[in-house]
Amino acid sequence: MAFIDSTVVNVALPALQSSLHANIVDVQWVVESYGLFLGALILVGGSFGDVFGRRLMFVLGVVLFAIASAGCGLASSFQQLIIARSVQGVGAAFLVPGSLAIISASFDEKTRGQAIGTWSGFTAITTAIGPLLGGWLIQHASWRWVFFINLPFAAIVIAVSFWHIPESRSSAARRIDWLGALVGTFGLGGLVFGFVESTDLGWRNPLVFGSLIVGIAGVIGFVIVEANVRSPMVPLRLFKSRTFSGANLLTLFLYSALGIFFFLFPLDLIQVQGYSAFATGAAVLPLILLMFALSRWSGGLVARYGPRVPLIIGPLIAAAGFALFAMTSTGSSYWRGFFPAMVVLGFGMAVTVAPLTTVVMSSVDQDHAGTASGINNAVARIASVLAIAVFGVAMVKAFDLRLTHELADRGLPPGVLREIQSAVTKLAGMQSPADVDAGTASAIRAAINHAFIFGFRLIMLICAGLAAASSAVAGLFR
Repeated sequence: MAFIDSTVVNVALPALQSSLHANIVDVQWVVESYGLFLGALILVGGSFGDVFGRRLMFVLGVVLFAIASAGCGLASSFQQLIIARSVQGVGAAFLVPGSLAIISASFDEKTRGQAIGTWSGFTAITTAIGPLLGGWLIQHASWRWVFFINLPFAAIVIAVSFWHIPESRSSAARRIDWLGALVGTFGLGGLVFGFVESTDLGWRNPLVFGSLIVGIAGVIGFVIVEANVRSPMVPLRLFKSRTFSGANLLTLFLYSALGIFFFLFPLDLIQVQGYSAFATGAAVLPLILLMFALSRWSGGLVARYGPRVPLIIGPLIAAAGFALFAMTSTGSSYWRGFFPAMVVLGFGMAVTVAPLTTVVMSSVDQDHAGTASGINNAVARIASVLAIAVFGVAMVKAFDLRLTHELADRGLPPGVLREIQSAVTKLAGMQSPADVDAGTASAIRAAINHAFIFGFRLIMLICAGLAAASSAVAGLFR
């Protein structure tokens, strides 16, 4: 459920934008509200399982996720959808760490590795199926079924959980870091709100400026809290390890690039290139299947060369993939344009992921391996949330500048220009004004597409730079 929703919603974004007449800020919040609460609370969710029972918190997470999914499917406005997505993120924060914790508690050391491998395999399969299933549902039913599909899954999961899964708790469970969770959520939420809403309200708006101040203060406050509480959610002493700190910085850069890529790519294919939702879901398959097929091979690279070399080479290959996406244009052939770029990006990620996991788990002592893995998971999700907030602003600015340039010599009436200018936050989801002739409408549509491609290319080059920066960080590993 959680892994399908992490990929399927991006394919649904253009349909959501069209159905609910939304701009890019509304669309950003559909993704950000879920990622914000999941990233901020995933470590708390793991702690709750240790204290109150792993099966109990896992089932509660599934129930909450299912209720929120129904709320998403029934939403009649973006405000209702965003609230339901936020609740869905809270449910996922208990569901995701709970599943791995149950596996770790239910198998001995000899069989635990195989069990976790099976878990990883199924998450890869569902991540691949998500865009295809979602695209088919959007194309043949409605975007609402992207969320309703979770309800029968949830019923099966709850039944199996009570039937087959024994309850377990940690014998040395720590106290729950309520203050750290609260301050961290406010800090991250303030930053995300400020960046996302700056597109509509402007940087000088008191709400935007105030949110950014609250966000910065929250991040600083979170560090202070974690340094002083008895049982911190994020033990800062782990960051004394240069390798652990470097691995998380690498994660921040690389997953920031992936986050904004998977946000913009479906918009490009559906709104600019004219792909169906199902074809857009299928377009991502090469990347996911490569990561799945090569996961064991990349794990062998660690045994042969150590993690440092793959972590230098893998992100550089991913950077080349992003650079290839920057070369695509309006009307690019999938097989000549998008497919080679997707294969290169997928190969780069396949080389990177297993060595990165190895570095994170081996850079701290065994007693803190689970905490280290949780922190790295949270960093990856927070990186995606922040990237969509920050680079979403850059995308709108680039789109606006290019569209203004494209329309400058068209001789359009001032009223038409004002109407277009007022809708730039819809990006390629913008429609041509209704009171223009067919030839002018076609010219405006072409200008909108060219402006989106200009912004998309810029962001892809930024993504390539972030991937290269993550490679440079890996070069500093011992």
